[in-house]
Amino acid sequence: MNLSAFLNLIITSEDIPYLGMLRVRIYVIRAGSDDPRKSTGLKLVRKGFAERVTPEQTLPHCVVLLTVFTDEVLSPLDRDAISRCGIAVVDSSWKRDIERIRRVSTAWRGPKRILPALVAGNPINYGRISLLSSAEAIAAALYIVGYTEESLRILSLFKWGKTFLDLNRELLEAYSRASSIEDVLRIQREFLISKGLVPP
Repeated sequence: MNLSAFLNLIITSEDIPYLGMLRVRIYVIRAGSDDPRKSTGLKLVRKGFAERVTPEQTLPHCVVLLTVFTDEVLSPLDRDAISRCGIAVVDSSWKRDIERIRRVSTAWRGPKRILPALVAGNPINYGRISLLSSAEAIAAALYIVGYTEESLRILSLFKWGKTFLDLNRELLEAYSRASSIEDVLRIQREFLISKGLVPP
């Protein structure tokens, strides 16, 4: 079965149980003031895909934190670190909690990575560049470092999961095939140029 057929199966079937451990440890650092019932990160916790932690809790120093407050872009080269130690995301509101995200990121002593440019598929920030939900960010990171099945399993929990994939499939595939950080940055720049967001 090719990727397109598998993707369609895993996103559209409601009968496939996805509960249980993934091959990658996922940590949701809950630091937000938004409605917990609408939190995509907490939904991953409830479904058994992630572990909820507070900003005060100490995680292994090798866990990779996804954050906008770093210049180091995520690439397939981060697979080993994510495989060994896991990945973390700060679960909070873009509008109300940006300073909390900054504080958590500044205090983080392990590796920090920013995702390359992608388009949000969630209904709150649909179509906006890089304003991803916690679940979108985790799924994108897993896809880029080669954990495609885990990425699709996470997105299958959300009605807009297939929308996110439809918007970003080519980009995610391109990022996941990059052989260096420079490749990722080149792909990102070409995308941003195509959207008129940076000069050619």
